[in-house]
Amino acid sequence: MSGGRATFYFDLGSPYAYLAAERISALFTEAELEQPEWQPILLGGLFKRFDRDSWANGPGRAEGIAAVERRASAQGLPPLSWPDPWPGNTLVAMRTATFAKQTGRTVSFALAAFRQAFAAGRDLTDPDNVMIAAAACELHPNAVAKAVQTEGIKNALRDATDEAAELGVIGVPSLLVGGEVFWGDDRLEEAIEAAS
Repeated sequence: MSGGRATFYFDLGSPYAYLAAERISALFTEAELEQPEWQPILLGGLFKRFDRDSWANGPGRAEGIAAVERRASAQGLPPLSWPDPWPGNTLVAMRTATFAKQTGRTVSFALAAFRQAFAAGRDLTDPDNVMIAAAACELHPNAVAKAVQTEGIKNALRDATDEAAELGVIGVPSLLVGGEVFWGDDRLEEAIEAAS
């Protein structure tokens, strides 16, 4: 595969990133490709940089929610349970994902947190719900609470977001394959084909 390993960019507040996260590993396995690197980034940071906003804050919110629910159902996922508020503030959750990445637990933490948010309907703005996901992948709550306050974690998340934007990532989920960005859950298959 040219350009090295693929990178999967996600923010835990994105239901489309949740849909992609639930199937990406299986798709890469079926295609006999090396698993992608999972990279947490701040969707809010991308919105600010590219002067955009979430579809969830616009007139297409109801249609968007219905589309996500249809896709989840077609993928055989449990019915979506939307956290309240949604979209919420995922900063602590994303810092935790950054910490999880540094300890080699990105995928297990991200899946646990996505499921807290969109299968259980728990608001990831609440640090307690983030801690439930962290505990599921053996990240100690005290370690997480300390880590999310450190400049190292804050900077790592900011830097990853800036770097993604420089590479052409304008939203999540995005898959970077050999220098090309595939944005959207509906482009996963296309990205895998490009990687093969």
